[in-house]
Amino acid sequence: MKLPPSLSLSLLAIVGAGATAGGSGPSAGPRPQLSITIRDGNFTDIDSLDPTITWANSALLENDVALQYGIDLSARTTNLASLPRRIWGRASRVFSDRFALSTRLEMDVQSLDQVDFEIDGEDEDGDLKMRMIGSAPTSAKGFKNARVAFLEFTKGFDNDGNRVTVNPRYNVNAHHADVVVSYDADDTLIRVTMSKDDQEVTIAQKLNDDNVISPTIGRDGSLSLAWDRKLGEDNSVRTTLNPNRSVDVEWRDSAWTASANFPMDEMDLRGATVHIKRDIKF
Repeated sequence: MKLPPSLSLSLLAIVGAGATAGGSGPSAGPRPQLSITIRDGNFTDIDSLDPTITWANSALLENDVALQYGIDLSARTTNLASLPRRIWGRASRVFSDRFALSTRLEMDVQSLDQVDFEIDGEDEDGDLKMRMIGSAPTSAKGFKNARVAFLEFTKGFDNDGNRVTVNPRYNVNAHHADVVVSYDADDTLIRVTMSKDDQEVTIAQKLNDDNVISPTIGRDGSLSLAWDRKLGEDNSVRTTLNPNRSVDVEWRDSAWTASANFPMDEMDLRGATVHIKRDIKF
């Protein structure tokens, strides 16, 4: 059975973790993951650290339903009631070897008045994807009062070996609609984003296996330039220049993620912000 790429990865991860088809038990031996973030980019003492422990598990249930679930815990609080931060779960299934449906529910444990949901659907043969994000109150009639916050569709086309995608999106809360049209031709990717009030064009050009340059031009004449540099396996740097505004740098090195923002209207680096994150698996 051929699965859509996104769902295939989820199922492979579950099977690799030890779940068995048709079984109802969770995979054995899940390990928690520790994430440490420096608060507001400033490290002055231990209170500047914001460690989070994430525990996740998965199972393959009857009728080929792939289940994933987990919880995020605060590792620095001394109040047991404040330990849990978020709990979440996702169920996915493929129908008729063609259609994939996935639903994720997430809840802030410290604020139990609503549950956030995300619904993803895919028609592999039709090259069509759908995503809907929203929330619902946790009262008895909660899902009758559910509110959709964001909705998008992505339709793909193949054109003589090149790839064209059309992605209409609508942000319900902001009452904002736009369309993203992409054209992927080997080493060149052209992306046009159009809305009622604004338009911008991004042209990403692959220079070689390690370097990609991506200038973006807005309707108002604004310009930004991104440079993606691959330094090695799981090691890359993205630098974005926004003239007269800022320079943004993001460095990803396996479990490390560091990002920095340097405002260009400052005479020194006092306005710079730095964030560092490290995922520790044990």
